[in-house]
Amino acid sequence: MALIKMNFLSQVLGMQTNITVALPSFSFADIVQGAQSYYVPGMKFQVLYLLHGGSGDDSDWVNFSSVLRYADDNKLAIIMAPAFNSSYVDMVHGGRYFTFFTEELPQVCQAFFPISDKREDTFIAGLSMGGNGAMRLALKRPDLYSQALCMSGAAFDVQELKRRAAQPPFNTAGRIAMPDMEDTYGDLNAFEGSEEDMFFVAKRNLAQGKPMPKFYFACGGDDFALTTVRKAHEHLKSLGYDTQLEEIPGYGHEWDFWDLYIRKAIGELFPLIRKPILPN
Repeated sequence: MALIKMNFLSQVLGMQTNITVALPSFSFADIVQGAQSYYVPGMKFQVLYLLHGGSGDDSDWVNFSSVLRYADDNKLAIIMAPAFNSSYVDMVHGGRYFTFFTEELPQVCQAFFPISDKREDTFIAGLSMGGNGAMRLALKRPDLYSQALCMSGAAFDVQELKRRAAQPPFNTAGRIAMPDMEDTYGDLNAFEGSEEDMFFVAKRNLAQGKPMPKFYFACGGDDFALTTVRKAHEHLKSLGYDTQLEEIPGYGHEWDFWDLYIRKAIGELFPLIRKPILPN
């Protein structure tokens, strides 16, 4: 697997940003399979945009999981970028991370790297806050992604958002500092039925006849996020979305679970061709 660390000036964010890109390369498996040549000018790969959780960045998946090995085995490119603690939204007071992930990042990566720009070849997944982000990005930009995986996290409804906003500040009692909910989403009293309300957007998408991604939700049976994940899955299912939920007993909010499930997603769930896409 070729691992690329790239730094560039983001027009959307107004600052330098890092991204981590993993591209399948010639491997011992190719030797075993008798491949005579591998690098073909113009070849491309199916691609997974892989989102990190709260307090993380683009290095998390590389540092704490074996996702590079799973991707290399299945000839899948992976794009990882930092959203910091933005919840993958265009923050009211903060960065425009939704726009960065759905507009600038794909444009930059498709220009620099051999990845497909076709919806059927593009997937999105994330853990915890990144599960929220994967659901959000897939619902608001269904034209970009064919399948979405939300692990240990999903978009909040207004009740959950207000409950979290009422909790003590995260910078007390040893808890990690996180942005204020209204700095992220704006006035919470105006949240329901807004463009940030994914339960509203999900319903509107169907009314408008938009083709929607397939959704997978996955959570450990001992994870505090399980209620939120169940609620999101059940809401999409009630609307008629193609969605499934898997709960695995014995796991909490932890990397052992996320590593286990991203391996399953890449190896079994996503419709991968498991080889480079060659030019016509």
